[in-house]
Amino acid sequence: MPVDVKICGLSTPETLDAAIDAGADLVGLVFFPKSPRNVSIETAARLAARARSKALVVALIVDADDTTIADIKRKVRPDIFQAHGNETPERIDAIRRLTGNLVIKAIKVKDIADVEKAQDFVGRASFLLFDAKPPENSALPGGNGLTFDWTILKNADRPFMLSGGLTPGNVAEAIRVSDAAMVDVSSGVESAPGIKDVELIRKFIEAAKRAS
Repeated sequence: MPVDVKICGLSTPETLDAAIDAGADLVGLVFFPKSPRNVSIETAARLAARARSKALVVALIVDADDTTIADIKRKVRPDIFQAHGNETPERIDAIRRLTGNLVIKAIKVKDIADVEKAQDFVGRASFLLFDAKPPENSALPGGNGLTFDWTILKNADRPFMLSGGLTPGNVAEAIRVSDAAMVDVSSGVESAPGIKDVELIRKFIEAAKRAS
């Protein structure tokens, strides 16, 4: 069964088109001002319109308030929200009620205890995304290019999405070891923080689809 591939942190029509043309199943737009991948709601609305019916549009938010979420919902019309902050299970319920959308919850992982905590979100989030825990005091909750030990996911609730330091060179092994149903990449297909590389996007999607 082929894995689904999400290219996250897209910010230009050219890289969005490249991801879709290469076979991306999901495209991610980041709404977090501290991120080099942050896009305005206006830019995101144009990108989402361009992607609609070709790939699922994911709005990545970080501890966003109701007003921000409602604004994204109304103007961008994403298919999915991805909660990548410190949202509680109850907050995931609230986001789902507010938007009517599927909600992905990102779980920051360093060891098996972090994976076990993810159980609190089973039945609340539509999908779990396991990402590498950021360095202490990091301003970014994700997109740091860090990996973690994929073997600790062997007892994780399935299906799940895998992220964290994935690249065209390691994504096939990550899929094999973790048995992830979906993979998510951002910094691993960039030439510089926030600057997506069209060739790396193509290579990543090819490697992920070939591995599945």
